[in-house]
Amino acid sequence: MASEKGSSVSGEPLATVPHNAGMTSHVLDERRRVALAEVDNAKFSWFHVKVCFTAGVGFFTDAYDIFAINIASTMMGYVYGATHTALTSNASLGIKVATPVGTLIGQLLFGWLADVVGRKKMYGFELMIIIFTTFAQALSANGPSVNIIGVLVVWRVLMGIGIGGDYPLSAVISSEFASTRSRGRLMTAVFAFQGWGQLAASIVSCITVAGYKQQILHDVAPNFVAIDKCWRILIGMGCVPGVIALYFRLTIPETPRFTMDIERNIQQASKDIEAVLALKEENDIPLGTKTIKHFGQWKYMKVLIGTSWSWFVLDIAFYGLGLNSSIILQAMGFGSGSSKGNQGIYNTLINVSIGNLILSIAGLIPGYWASFSLSTRGKAFVFLYCLADFFQNFGPNVTTFVIPGEVFPTRYRSTAHGISAASGKLGAVIAQVGFAKLSNIGGTNAFLGHILEIFALFMLTGIFSTLLIPETKGQSLEEINEEE
Repeated sequence: MASEKGSSVSGEPLATVPHNAGMTSHVLDERRRVALAEVDNAKFSWFHVKVCFTAGVGFFTDAYDIFAINIASTMMGYVYGATHTALTSNASLGIKVATPVGTLIGQLLFGWLADVVGRKKMYGFELMIIIFTTFAQALSANGPSVNIIGVLVVWRVLMGIGIGGDYPLSAVISSEFASTRSRGRLMTAVFAFQGWGQLAASIVSCITVAGYKQQILHDVAPNFVAIDKCWRILIGMGCVPGVIALYFRLTIPETPRFTMDIERNIQQASKDIEAVLALKEENDIPLGTKTIKHFGQWKYMKVLIGTSWSWFVLDIAFYGLGLNSSIILQAMGFGSGSSKGNQGIYNTLINVSIGNLILSIAGLIPGYWASFSLSTRGKAFVFLYCLADFFQNFGPNVTTFVIPGEVFPTRYRSTAHGISAASGKLGAVIAQVGFAKLSNIGGTNAFLGHILEIFALFMLTGIFSTLLIPETKGQSLEEINEEE
């Protein structure tokens, strides 16, 4: 008699199941229950570590690629700006908002595809998109009929689609592989790589600018070639962690829950066994129809509203500040100071790089704010800025990622996570457009304080949306979603 094997968390066979078309639904349900219990009660192993790093390195790459443009745009301003000082507001807005737009598309698209064709089949494909488009950005150039900013916008939209796919896939894969007691910590560890990606972008920027110091300062006229190399190296280095992670993404096994609950492959049975399980009729219904029917019920819709709105209001502030921290630093006086010419250009680039480095660290370890040589008022602002960044990452920035990976059924988990994450990127787009159009009302950066007040008001509403979300601690994914 032939036999088939399902996969456990460790990649070992769950059970040997004979091809027995006469097997009762009770026996099959019992095998499924035992298999899920093995996943939920598994001890933390090297496989979990592999899942954490495989998913986490992707988030490291995502954050690096997203936030490196914050520093690179300052460099581009000297090279491609009309007066060789800064990009126009529309050009700066275009390259900053392009990635969140693409990310929104990718989160919806890959979230749906992961529920339709499988997590494993999509995992790695989105990383290939990120690697290729990141490298393409570093090689972008002006042409007789096209401006480099337009080229970068196109590539960053495409890169954003790949980044968007990483959110639901990494969240769902880490959630479905994790045991009940370690699920929250594992998903948090995965998402925490995002902070290190931001930090790495600042470090690479500091090293690159310092490495080209002599070339930037040497000539009487500004050396735009050296500055042009700086931003290309900064952006291009985003390929490296993605290439490292690609092999592991392509070789990670399919999640056991998708195999059992969606593909019904725990015993790789025939259609007759699917009929015994009374699932054939349901599986013939298009997934889109089932999704609409499921979330058409208020008890499920309110959870989706809760996760989506919470992520929306968080990302208004998170990306509104994160993608404009260089502008905020310069508005506080952390730039070239009184220096002019080449020295002023170098001071601006190195100070913006160091400033972003300290802001990244201070979001994790408060106290580094004292390193700024600013006025007393400036120090107070930086302290509050860093404190806000710390509590964004300590609280809602993590939970908005973790919770959607837990509170939805297996059949809709990736799609719902994609919708929730896409809501966040819609907030990021709105924040970038609002920041660009409002910040200079009444003078250069004169409206900045009021923008922060608007961000705070949006985040305040997130308190109420969290009340729609159930508690997930200590429960298996099936218990949370009331699945049999």
